[in-house]
Amino acid sequence: MALEEIVLMPAHDQPLRLLEPRASVYQRFALAVLAVEDRPECHVSDMELVRQGRSYTEDTLRALHDLGWRASQLFFILGSDAFAGIAAWHGYPGFLDLAHFVVIARPGITIDEATARAPELRPRMCPVPRGAVTGDGPTRIFLVHAQTRDVSSTTIRERLASGQPIDDLVPAAVARHIYKHHLYGAVDDLHGEDERI
Repeated sequence: MALEEIVLMPAHDQPLRLLEPRASVYQRFALAVLAVEDRPECHVSDMELVRQGRSYTEDTLRALHDLGWRASQLFFILGSDAFAGIAAWHGYPGFLDLAHFVVIARPGITIDEATARAPELRPRMCPVPRGAVTGDGPTRIFLVHAQTRDVSSTTIRERLASGQPIDDLVPAAVARHIYKHHLYGAVDDLHGEDERI
């Protein structure tokens, strides 16, 4: 997509989450920071964390517009698993006019399966363009058919609860932080005390 910057935004209170996150908003923010510490194109925002109440994509995108961003400059990145349920999101379909959406294939649900659940959005869908997206035309939904690793928060929590390592699923700094602070059922600090956050 030739994006200049990628911003991760941990949610304060994700409305569609079925289980409690078992980590505070501050711990999840720290994990996001550690996950991208070696990626200069990535940053972490606390925008949704400091805003109390439910974290709605529509509210976040409107807040970014209030800061001067235009829809043509914003690309909301999500997995095909999340996109499959997009019709249940607060403010649907209006928030789709506030940014381009980039749907990336995830194990367990293909792009085709996900998009079949929202056939009314087909006119907006298109493949990833070559080079940067330019212009102020209508917002689109870009479909990224990519091979992505089968990593989920569920898998990580299950491994931790059963005492299995997660080193192959998360960056080393994230694993150290989880073990040090006993997050998500982690019971042993297998990674020593080298921790900065």
